[in-house]
Amino acid sequence: MGKAQTIDEYLEGFTGQGRELLEQLRALAREAVPDATEAIKWGDPTWVHPSGTILFMVGGFSKHATIAFTPSTRQAFDEELTDFTTGKGSVKLPYGRPVPAELLRRMIEFRVREHEDDGVLWM
Repeated sequence: MGKAQTIDEYLEGFTGQGRELLEQLRALAREAVPDATEAIKWGDPTWVHPSGTILFMVGGFSKHATIAFTPSTRQAFDEELTDFTTGKGSVKLPYGRPVPAELLRRMIEFRVREHEDDGVLWM
C-alpha cells in the first residue's frame, strides 16, 4: 500500500495500542474542533481550520504517538507537560499510558484561539 491519502487509511497502518491511541486523538480532535477539516499533510493526520491554517497534527510511531502544535501553544502549557517528552511544538504520548484528554483539549482550544484572535499561523 502507498502513502495514506486519508486519516482512515493512515489508521489502517496501525494495530493494538497504537491504533487505539490514534483513534482516541482523532475522536478528541473531532469533538474539540468539529469545524476543522481532516487532511493528510506531510504524511500525517492533520486538522485544518476553515481558514486553511493547520491547527495541529498527529503521528504514530512504533512506541508512541505525537501531537504537534505551534511552539507557542506547546510553550503555554510547559508547566503541565513536565511528565511528557516535548519538542519544538510536539508532545510525545507513549502507548499504554492514559491519554491526557483534558490537557490536550485545552491545548487545542488555545491553538484555535491563538489563530482566530492573534492570527498565529502554522510554523
